[in-house]
Amino acid sequence: MTPEILFSYASTVAMIGWVLLVLGPRQFAWFNVIPLWIIPTGLSAVYTTLIFSRFASSGGGFDSLENVMILMSNQWAMLAGWVHFLAFDLFVGAFIAARMDRVGVGRLVQASILGTIFMLGPLGFLIAGLTELGLRTRAILTQTRFFKGKPNVSA
Repeated sequence: MTPEILFSYASTVAMIGWVLLVLGPRQFAWFNVIPLWIIPTGLSAVYTTLIFSRFASSGGGFDSLENVMILMSNQWAMLAGWVHFLAFDLFVGAFIAARMDRVGVGRLVQASILGTIFMLGPLGFLIAGLTELGLRTRAILTQTRFFKGKPNVSA
């Protein structure tokens, strides 16, 4: 199998996971396992196979930017890096989606955040974290205001 064909397969599988995550019915726990665990695990297995079978002959390394550039000039090493991103971004997206479900973020807002995680992983993660923080802060402030005006009835 060529790197290009494997790239296409891995990208298609990851895209299926993202479609399921954004459009799928998350009220079913079994369904959430697909984009959260099954697809990222499969992609991780492909990544692991690439690392153990191709990295030794690729040159370069991780100790300097120049060596990372040399490493990534090898198609197989770059493919491993791409599959790494696909697996982790989907896992993070599914994890964040579950957290946003718990704090009541609507699916339309989630779709835009998940799209950002898909395209710009760390930026989407940051936006998701700030969104959840804002909602939790608002809930705490609302609770505090609610209880502030109530008389103490326990005495």
